[in-house]
Amino acid sequence: MDITTVIGTLLGFGLVLFAMASGPGGLAIFIHVGSLMIVGGGTIAVTLMNFPLDVIKGLIKVILRTYLFKLPTPAEEIDRIIEYANLARKEGLLALEGKLKEVDDAFFAKGIQLVIDGFPAETVRDIMDLEAEWQRQRHNMGKKMLDALGSFAPAFGMIGTLVGLVQMLQNLSDPSKIGGGMATALLTTLYGAMAANMVFIPLAGKLEVRAQEEALLRELMIEGIVAVQSGEGPQLIKEKLKSFVAPAARAAMEG
Repeated sequence: MDITTVIGTLLGFGLVLFAMASGPGGLAIFIHVGSLMIVGGGTIAVTLMNFPLDVIKGLIKVILRTYLFKLPTPAEEIDRIIEYANLARKEGLLALEGKLKEVDDAFFAKGIQLVIDGFPAETVRDIMDLEAEWQRQRHNMGKKMLDALGSFAPAFGMIGTLVGLVQMLQNLSDPSKIGGGMATALLTTLYGAMAANMVFIPLAGKLEVRAQEEALLRELMIEGIVAVQSGEGPQLIKEKLKSFVAPAARAAMEG
């Protein structure tokens, strides 16, 4: 689980809800069904118009990824590759097959399987590069979708504001109906701003960071797996892969 995303979400909504609840009228005055329908329904509607259904189906997975998925560190991945390199050096590449059941990462498992199957190093690299590129494209689409939601929500907030103003201006002669129009006008803007700035835009940013971190790990895995297939020594592989680790963290890998 990504603890920073969880803490940020809880802290952000907690502070805003506390501020709402502590004012006159409490939280009840911030609940307006019509405003929720305009912002929520409108955002969903234009998302359906903007993206294919298959992409939309993956939206929940994209959001959950920003909360639940935690990548291993480069140092941890290097340790795993060195373990595999030592095994291959002592018992041969076919000995790696017994380790596959321990691998949770489908990308890494595919690379090791290619090595076990006897593909040459360049072929392994080409296949893994294509797989990594496909994953980058998938993450880019997820970020694009969250960015779009971040722009749709405040736009429908503005539409709701205009609807509320029209309703209010149509009923200036009846003061009892002015309040409803004002509620729609202001609350839709509030809902849209909260959805965009407290959910969609931050999650898009976190997904972009996750994609960059994952791309770095994929490059590390490809270099390590190809080195194992080529029969390079574990120490040489370790030295090569240290370039993927921040200088401040390299000292901890010594020995």
